[in-house]
Amino acid sequence: MNRTDALDMVRESISSVVPGADVAALGPDDAFREVLEMDSLDFLNFVEVLSERSGVRIEDEDTPRLSTLSGSADFLVAHTAE
Repeated sequence: MNRTDALDMVRESISSVVPGADVAALGPDDAFREVLEMDSLDFLNFVEVLSERSGVRIEDEDTPRLSTLSGSADFLVAHTAE
């Protein structure tokens, strides 16, 4: 998976969990939970949807890396290249 595909997948996953979220306004290092006012359950649902869509197993210890667009995309690119 390339970075562009990863970013698109992250944005689509967020949109499916937080309908109406302005994902286009997210900066690469903006924290999802703060900017989109996601609660813990929304974030966990996002991680689950991202895992299902990408086919990448996401462990609990990986979730801090998934708090921004850049972190999520980097994670997906690294784990789909394995």
